[in-house]
Amino acid sequence: MQNSNRRTFVKTAAAGALAAGFSPTFSFGLDAAHKKPNVVILFIDDLGFGDIACFGNKRIPTPHIDSLATRGAKCTMSYITNPPCCPSRCCLMTGMYAQRFGKSGMARGLPIPDDHPTMGEFMRDAGYVTGQVGKWDIGSNGQGPHQRGFMEVARNAPGNQYDREREDGSYVYLTDLDGDYMAEFVDRNADNPFFLYFSPFAVHSKVANTPQHYRDRIPGGNGTAYEGAVLAVDDAVGKLIAMLKKRKIEDDTLILFTGDNGANRTEGGSSEPYRGGKNRDTQQEGWVHTPTIVTWPKAIPAGVTFDGKMGTIDFYATMAAAAGTPLPDRCDGKDLVPFLQGKKQEDVHEYIYWHNADPTDEPRRNLYAVRWKDWRYIKYPDGWRLFDLKKDPKEMKDQAANHPEVVDHLHQRYEAFVATLPPLKPSANYRGGGQVPKGWGWELGKG
Repeated sequence: MQNSNRRTFVKTAAAGALAAGFSPTFSFGLDAAHKKPNVVILFIDDLGFGDIACFGNKRIPTPHIDSLATRGAKCTMSYITNPPCCPSRCCLMTGMYAQRFGKSGMARGLPIPDDHPTMGEFMRDAGYVTGQVGKWDIGSNGQGPHQRGFMEVARNAPGNQYDREREDGSYVYLTDLDGDYMAEFVDRNADNPFFLYFSPFAVHSKVANTPQHYRDRIPGGNGTAYEGAVLAVDDAVGKLIAMLKKRKIEDDTLILFTGDNGANRTEGGSSEPYRGGKNRDTQQEGWVHTPTIVTWPKAIPAGVTFDGKMGTIDFYATMAAAAGTPLPDRCDGKDLVPFLQGKKQEDVHEYIYWHNADPTDEPRRNLYAVRWKDWRYIKYPDGWRLFDLKKDPKEMKDQAANHPEVVDHLHQRYEAFVATLPPLKPSANYRGGGQVPKGWGWELGKG
């Protein structure tokens, strides 16, 4: 990026602290902590960019999620590189473009490479207690969370969608149960460094049975099932925060919050100020642009807004740096902390690519695109288009004819990226996939 056009990527009320250097409160490293920091990833299903209050939603109160942003960094240009759910989770769990091992579409059931450690395996080997709560949807049959590094796995209670049953036969709303499991894991492991991967089914469809008491809490009345479902997720996050505070480890915990892909607009999700999302208008920005928050009081100053381009492929590298353990060679991600501290003043990734080209996948899931500066270069059925997302976030005006030099540059970059990829593995050849064990309580093991 040229200096004359450089944007201000990190904005914070604590500008003086950034300019003068961090106080010991914000020191990065393990000496002051005397133990490795805890790590929590909150990976919400189908959460849209405009679904939470701190990202502009005017109706849904999300005070607990908002408090993470208040105490850390709100990241406004964060992306998933391989939608939808299953490929997105594989990118997160491996810290690289899943296209690098042939996953260029849904390909549910495609094995995660045995020679590349998942987040769970990496953190287990770094001395962490590893836990998983919620949806898995990763790898092949036989590659459930226990087989790929997670030592403590919350079992999947019987029931249908969000309506589940406790062991005594009583009703429990799934998001409430997931939040309870999250707090249990933290309480049980608070004296040791832990890594918790929280991936609730919420707010995936169908949300029609969201309990009425959640809908009733939407200010102004007439809360929808979807709005109530988002509020329930916020309550689950509140259970996590309360337990971290109770065990006095909130400042020692790195929390990374985001969604697995953009909004499910058919259920009521919002991609504002962008268009598109899951299931329809998937070629538009809203399907891959997710709300992201990173909080770590001992390393990241409070109240930061980071506008640099980044993605969920960076969570692995950030976690590895926090653990003080070298990153595996094949990871594409970068440690986010220096960018959120203001020590690095640029995009985390100058270019971000999408190449979902599986001919056996549903056509709406095919996606060919690249992001650079303010530009989004995207292939439609009738040809490539170019949009300036800063001036035109809803992608209403194709600028390809007006900027042929940008088109040529981005097309070359895109083709160069694709040339690095192995042959894709068709979704039609893979079925099933790794599963969470069924029942109640926890399945404990060595991961």
